[in-house]
Amino acid sequence: MQQREDVAANTIVVLGTGGTIAGASASATDNVGYASAQRGVQALVDAVPALARWPLEAEQVAQLDSKDMGPAIWSALVARVRAHLARPEVRGVVITHGTDTLEETAWLLHRTAGAPLDTKPVVLTAAMRPATSLQADGPQNLLDAVTVAAAPGACGVVLVMAGLVWAGAEVRKVHSYRTDAFNAADAGPLGQVVEGRLQSFRPWPGSGWNAGGPTPGETAGGAGLAQGEGTLGLRLPEDPEAWPWVEIVSSHAGAGPRAVQALVTSGVRGLVVAGTGNGTVHQDLEAALLHAVSQGVPVLRATRCAAGGIVPGGADALPSAGGLTPAQARVELTLRLLQASAFS
Repeated sequence: MQQREDVAANTIVVLGTGGTIAGASASATDNVGYASAQRGVQALVDAVPALARWPLEAEQVAQLDSKDMGPAIWSALVARVRAHLARPEVRGVVITHGTDTLEETAWLLHRTAGAPLDTKPVVLTAAMRPATSLQADGPQNLLDAVTVAAAPGACGVVLVMAGLVWAGAEVRKVHSYRTDAFNAADAGPLGQVVEGRLQSFRPWPGSGWNAGGPTPGETAGGAGLAQGEGTLGLRLPEDPEAWPWVEIVSSHAGAGPRAVQALVTSGVRGLVVAGTGNGTVHQDLEAALLHAVSQGVPVLRATRCAAGGIVPGGADALPSAGGLTPAQARVELTLRLLQASAFS
């Protein structure tokens, strides 16, 4: 949908999915024993008076702890993001989300939200403290997220949290408790929000931004599943059962073949291995994964290290997920399988 020149794109749509940012606890000093997803997105917006300066629309897409995120909600969320980005009056979309699976949703949106990302932003935000906490970080994070969504030049999928802006394709959760719980491994932030102003550090991501992930056209384990821009327009199934089953296995001291063998026997469609170090895999586990590939089950190899991605080597037996975390690589392989089934 092309934007009409006579329509000003200044509306910010805030989509709520629950999470800690909408959480509540019986005690203002309890930052751990709270219940997520207790407040609606409109209540979150109303709690920040400074947001009244922008034309906002609030919409509840889901209400859950993000540890329980799954295909049905992803499908609904992507559909709503696409619909709002296509509206000429919408400048950008903000999504309130839980932190536990945020890096997965961010990669999914980066790969599926489509061409409007070249000119419009999708800004995820979250909190590490519930809304009832004395240290609640959600209100400032939401205000900063809207600030970024409205900023000239902002585009692509990003996370705004603790005053920093991270590329959604690079972001990963690296701490279980601190309010600055995210980083982007070696890449660094895109910018920061200081006293209501966005300061950019480097170029912003658009719809074709790769972030060091698998090279377009690379095949997954020889199964002929190409990653390319076609995935961006993919219609995601509403039925969770229509999503291919992809699991993550981990390489570690003493890793053996039995978990992979059991998964393949049970009908798994794809596998991601969280390798040690630079994506290395125990020889017994690697043998089982290569056998899975020979049976038509594609494999991507990531690293279980919290920082850094896989540096390409000379004779890697399994294809690399590049800079993706194991959780993001699982999303990527799922999308490849969906794309392959759509065109089969």
